[in-house]
Amino acid sequence: MEDNNRNLILATVLSFVVILIWYTLFAPEPPVEDTAQQPVAEQSASGELSGPAASDFASGPADLTAEGATPATAQAGRIQIETPSLKGSISLAGGRIDDLLLLKYKETLDENSPDVRLLAPSSATADATIQTGTSKPYYTVYGWTPGPGVDPSLVPNPATVWSVESGDVLAPGQPVTLAWDNGAGQIFRRTYELDDNYLFTVDQSVQNDGDAAFSAAPYGIIARHGKPDTQNFFVLHEGAVGMHDGELVEMDYGDIADQDPVAREGRASIYNVTENGWIGFTDKYWMTTLAPAAGQSFEAVVKYADGADIYQTETRYPMQTVQPGQLLEATSYLFAGAKEWEVIKGYEETPGIQRFVDSIDWGWFYFLTKPIFRLLHWLNQHIGNMGWSIIGLTFILKLLVFPLARKSYVSMAKMKELQPEMEAIRERTGDDRMKMQKEVMELYKREKVNPAAGCLPVLLQIPIFFSLYKVIFVTIELRHAPWIGWIRDLSAPDPSSLLNLFGLLPYAAPAQGTLLHSLSLPALAIILGISMWLQQKLNPAPADPSQKMIFALMPWVFMFMLGGFASGLVLYWITNNVITIIQQYTIMSMHGHRPDLFGNIKSSVPVGRKKSGKK
Repeated sequence: MEDNNRNLILATVLSFVVILIWYTLFAPEPPVEDTAQQPVAEQSASGELSGPAASDFASGPADLTAEGATPATAQAGRIQIETPSLKGSISLAGGRIDDLLLLKYKETLDENSPDVRLLAPSSATADATIQTGTSKPYYTVYGWTPGPGVDPSLVPNPATVWSVESGDVLAPGQPVTLAWDNGAGQIFRRTYELDDNYLFTVDQSVQNDGDAAFSAAPYGIIARHGKPDTQNFFVLHEGAVGMHDGELVEMDYGDIADQDPVAREGRASIYNVTENGWIGFTDKYWMTTLAPAAGQSFEAVVKYADGADIYQTETRYPMQTVQPGQLLEATSYLFAGAKEWEVIKGYEETPGIQRFVDSIDWGWFYFLTKPIFRLLHWLNQHIGNMGWSIIGLTFILKLLVFPLARKSYVSMAKMKELQPEMEAIRERTGDDRMKMQKEVMELYKREKVNPAAGCLPVLLQIPIFFSLYKVIFVTIELRHAPWIGWIRDLSAPDPSSLLNLFGLLPYAAPAQGTLLHSLSLPALAIILGISMWLQQKLNPAPADPSQKMIFALMPWVFMFMLGGFASGLVLYWITNNVITIIQQYTIMSMHGHRPDLFGNIKSSVPVGRKKSGKK
């Protein structure tokens, strides 16, 4: 009996230890501001972009590390961006998209909080119309690499000042076309289109009106000056993300900077994409990604410039030659926005960005996290509240695992029924442990009880718990999602605190995400502890006093530990406990043992069962 109880304790304690280590060693830093760009000192304009020498077109964009702010670039003018989801502007200096706000997302829960800023210009292209403070520059720029024998001054680069050929505001259904004449017979054009969400369509072209063939290769760059402030949590990937022909690419910022230098490229990783791929940078909730048209071969590059401290991703197209009187075109896409699952999933279908939904960090257990999120998302579409959707999800998950869990509940109900007989055996055998275990095993065999089956509910709950934790932590659909009353953000810990009597006393609770906040016992944590205690009362108590003490402490230890977890996760666990209590109570009652609130059996002998034991 004690061996079987030890197995049950081991399974429970193991899950507790995993959570304890996770929270103590790997918990994310307490949130300060949930923004895409954190204020830092503006870097000097000694470098705009990092790239290899222009003499080798296969290496990519021209070397622009020495480019600085000039009167031409700083006063080049801007094209405004206005959509239901985005607001910002495009600088005519380089035609770069470097000013972008996400209109559907605020930095904090405060109604007066500013919109989340995704992209910010460098000092070379910033002007008085953009209120970015001292944000780190983060932008996208396109250009052409000159072919062999072509003067680099004949192709546009990130410092080239473009002219507006058509359109004055970039909006859904209102494209904007920029043009640049190199004065040698070639006219370059760039047309931007934008949908209602976050997808830019960028068409680059060169019209050769000269007398000779002209060679060039288009490219796209996403540049990020300095390492951004990240969550620094091992279950979350932040950094470069991409896909090349079905293979996922993930590199955090430390790995990008630590790449072994290569003579031609510096610190760079190059991926040859034959048909389908994309590359960019991802934050927890936001992403900026370059995606050439499906079927287009290109090089995806992830690189770092030591001196300029710039992280960069690039898409480099093959060198092409345009004959006199002909037109060369290249179409690509830029995603710049929030990682909304439904929107990103739609871009997989149109325009066909392969496996784009994998830009969301589903983790190693994607086979669980993906279906769990899809079910949660579906429930939220019909219910309209993420909190109630989590409760509905818990009911569905419990229903799915009930056929497996039912046997364990029946076994625990029978073990609860046999508690008096096991106590009698313990008293009768005294210190003779071998005799006691023998008689207990005979009792189990006679009554057809499998004590090890009690471990099953715990073991089933562990992978579901961690998968749901991942879903709540990484998906933007849970960010700032309210439930009821004081729970205004299911992705954050419960903000209430016993220390100020849940807001009745005139002082603030400890900051969310801190250990002190967890120990201050938020309301949901207290409810969780009580629900675990009530559930435990329905389970058979271990005969060993030390094991019994461990079980008695477990609900209250978990209550303190989980107080700092996301309130949506605690809500799931509370709901899971309540459903388990109902299931166990029902099964015990069906076997003729209706327990009271504290788990005491009112009738110890079910109808039709003969009481076992010696007379």
